[in-house]
Amino acid sequence: MIECTTASRSRLRPCSPPHPLTVPAIDQTLTLIPDLPNDVAALILSFVPYSHHGRLKPTCKSWRLFFSSKSLISLRHLHRRLSHLVCIFPQDPSIASPFLFDPKSLAWCPLPPMPCNPHVYGLCNFTSISVGPYLYVLGGSLFDTRSFPIDRPSPSSTTFRFNFYDFSWEPLSPMLSPRGSFACVALPDSNQILVAGGGSRHTMFAAAGSRIGSVERYDIGKDEWVAMNGLPRFRAGCVGFFVGNGTEDSGEFWVMGGYGASRTISGVFPVDEYYRDAVVMELKNGSEEGTWREVGDMWREGERMRQGKIVVVEEENQRCPGVFMLNGNKILRYDMSSNRWKFESRVPRKAPYNSSFGFVALDRELYVITHLSVADSTETRRSRHHKRAGTLYVQIYHPEKKIWRSLVTKSPFSYPIDINTAVFTSICL
Repeated sequence: MIECTTASRSRLRPCSPPHPLTVPAIDQTLTLIPDLPNDVAALILSFVPYSHHGRLKPTCKSWRLFFSSKSLISLRHLHRRLSHLVCIFPQDPSIASPFLFDPKSLAWCPLPPMPCNPHVYGLCNFTSISVGPYLYVLGGSLFDTRSFPIDRPSPSSTTFRFNFYDFSWEPLSPMLSPRGSFACVALPDSNQILVAGGGSRHTMFAAAGSRIGSVERYDIGKDEWVAMNGLPRFRAGCVGFFVGNGTEDSGEFWVMGGYGASRTISGVFPVDEYYRDAVVMELKNGSEEGTWREVGDMWREGERMRQGKIVVVEEENQRCPGVFMLNGNKILRYDMSSNRWKFESRVPRKAPYNSSFGFVALDRELYVITHLSVADSTETRRSRHHKRAGTLYVQIYHPEKKIWRSLVTKSPFSYPIDINTAVFTSICL
């Protein structure tokens, strides 16, 4: 099964400004810092890392208004003072609050829970993707009390957006086809999101659930989903990314790996049939779609078929992104010219016993996240009422410099999270 973080699904220019780079107008009726012109005071405040904004908002009314304004984000883009943040969804975002993590200041910032539906619960395998100052949560797999049987997962079509201007969630138009564990990408500079494949995959039911091959395009400005040419065959658990071809209005939408039909062992246990290949759609004029072409097998006979967690890193001055896979404690890089996965590096420190790594791309680096230590399940249950969340250990790899570094941070969650099922995404603010 391919597991893809939203960094791999985000557009290749995640830090592109949401508006043209013009000097924003500052409300002159406010006094931001006494005895300083407001434009100078605004510039000073814009240099404060985003993770600290929540603490500064209650200082006074003028600061609360400024730190919630579009002028702030415009200033940060204009002067390139953006904070590269990781957003972690520990579980169902309508139950557990997601957190933003700033690796430079080792600061955490909580986000409010997503609006909940009293009839559904256990949302997982959703996709989170950032576009400008917005964070989107798309689809997923969940349990619905109105369906029968209620112990089987159902795909979701819901779409929510978190607005960092007013720090609130808002519902958007639902996808045409409900789906979880699907490929997703935001097209650069076009305000459009593409989704492909998916199904009703759920962590509690290994190969049970549906698979689909439909493809859709979301127009952010119109809040509208439009059907596109479907995949050549059903594909779920796949990852998607965009590859430019040197022009601003065209490129390719890649959908890689995943699984299709399932078979049973002894006629009882369902097992996924994993794909070895990828499919590619050429895009023109920002949204005009072409036909799908198939890319051959990436694995030779006898080699691994089931792919690990994949992220995509934009490479400076190159139109071809870096595609990386975490396979155990090894990092592999996909070579498009040979259509093969090649060894890139090895994670210096292995994950604790019976644990796993989180994998996300941030500011052209690879972040490998795990708990510093993992207690056994009995100890974990006993210590929950003490709210011992533990410590997160982050190992960071720079693909261009070929070097590793690490950092340690106290987890903001009041319980040990399951990193294997948590959703990681990156955003610039």
